[in-house]
Amino acid sequence: MTAELVTVNIQAGVADVRLNRPDKMNALSIPMFDAIAEAGKQLVSNRKIRAVVLSGEGASFCAGLDLENFADPQAFADPFGPGRGGFTPNFYQACAAVWAEVPVPVICALHGVVYGGGLQIALGADIRIAHPGSRLSLMEVKWGLVPDMGASQNLRDLVRLDVAKELMFSGRIVAAEEARQLGLVTRLHDAPREAALKMAVEIASRNPDAVCFGKYLLNNTWHGDRHRGLQTEEYIATRVLHSHNQKEAVMAQLEKRTAAFSERQITDFNDISID
Repeated sequence: MTAELVTVNIQAGVADVRLNRPDKMNALSIPMFDAIAEAGKQLVSNRKIRAVVLSGEGASFCAGLDLENFADPQAFADPFGPGRGGFTPNFYQACAAVWAEVPVPVICALHGVVYGGGLQIALGADIRIAHPGSRLSLMEVKWGLVPDMGASQNLRDLVRLDVAKELMFSGRIVAAEEARQLGLVTRLHDAPREAALKMAVEIASRNPDAVCFGKYLLNNTWHGDRHRGLQTEEYIATRVLHSHNQKEAVMAQLEKRTAAFSERQITDFNDISID
């Protein structure tokens, strides 16, 4: 199902991940939730990748929840029942949360509509590049719902609290330029997928340990205690300094050549512990 609903193509250290349900504007059916999360999980432990680009095929990135889910008694009779709720991240949160678990930068390319769950998935990425014609919305309130795929946690890193509340309470549609001004997207580009792939290739040319550990450092200290953050920074710097890839980065610069880096030190973030 993953191969059908989500395609993954890996070249030169860059994983090109595409939501592949264009006839439904990549709407989130139950199998789609599963496929996106599974695609991300498969990338977590792949030490050959150095960056990920996440985009959608067809006219839009993702139109949000597939309304046919509501008509399926098997799917939504007990949506947070066994296998879907009671654990963290749960079944629905996983397809957005998994991108923070991937130890390399995840760049999301947005176009068309980015509604509801589609926006929540995008918020799980590290960087978002949007087409100027994109439209974004936390649309769950339109259907009498609250955003339940991690938006409450990811929005706090991007916008002010009052802005997050206004977007959540109103469900209004935000044009791309306003989204950039608010902080929902990183930058605008007429060809967001191509721009994201170009950025990914550039990142892939850097020391994979520095990039990987850098993502861990920011993700795990941004809201934490300053003293603990400085301790983590020292630990990370120690892991990177004088490593093979760090030495290779220096030599490549001095010799004015392309660096030949080895795979990153860690398999996933569970390999990192400062205690």
